Amino acid sequence: MIPAYLADLFKHQQYDSNNFFLIAGPCVVESEELVMEVGDTVSKICADLGIPYVFKASYRKANRTSASSFTGIGDDNGLSLIKKVGDTYKLPTTSDIHAHDEAAMAAPFIDILQIPAFLCRQTDLLLAAADTGKVVNVKKGQFLSGPSMKFAVDKIKQAGNNQVMLTERGTTFGYQDLVVDYRNIPWMQEHGCPVIMDCTHSLQQPNQTSGVTGGNPQLIGTIAKAAIATGADGLFIETHPNPAVAKSDGANMLRLDLLKPLLEQLVKLRGAVKQ
Repeated sequence: MIPAYLADLFKHQQYDSNNFFLIAGPCVVESEELVMEVGDTVSKICADLGIPYVFKASYRKANRTSASSFTGIGDDNGLSLIKKVGDTYKLPTTSDIHAHDEAAMAAPFIDILQIPAFLCRQTDLLLAAADTGKVVNVKKGQFLSGPSMKFAVDKIKQAGNNQVMLTERGTTFGYQDLVVDYRNIPWMQEHGCPVIMDCTHSLQQPNQTSGVTGGNPQLIGTIAKAAIATGADGLFIETHPNPAVAKSDGANMLRLDLLKPLLEQLVKLRGAVKQ
């Protein structure tokens, strides 16, 4: 069941309350044209399928392999465009923050503050996010177990904010790969939070010698189906009309025209699981 603080964010959408919710969008704000296209397309798909939808895009990418990688079009521009998508299509929005002083800056523009996996233990960042009163989505570190995420949840709740979500995004396997341990979904649900499966970042192949992260996007459907089968509350899928020319994470994003058929399968699977 979707908790009240999320249901309030979805109040402008009609959806099946038994469905999973979806967080989706391009990895980073590249242009107004891109975010508006993705927001328009995905909102229509989700409305047709009865899926509550959160638009996601990063206003800035702070964690880049190479110093020459694209990081964004400027914080003010990026945040303003994310807000424009939310206002235009009546969607809740989310983006990641990277330092404690970004929480108050980003909060007026977005509804859910996302804490990157590498930063999930940063106490000052978690407390600053909690202090905004916004929903906080913490990605599980690639180096942590699901049960150990209890401490991140406790930090936020002890700061007076009970609006917490957790996201599984794989566990480091060697130097250049990740694996998903689906036990983490029910384990993290034991912390009293909705749990989301990040179906795209969990397929990253980091630390490539080229300086650009690789990926296995052909397995996005496999990751998503397994997550629904194991009871995930939501899915996180980065999508782009043409991942081959995307300025960030193109190697593991889902091509936009492939999203609807995948979601159609997942809705059917969710129905079977609920029965």
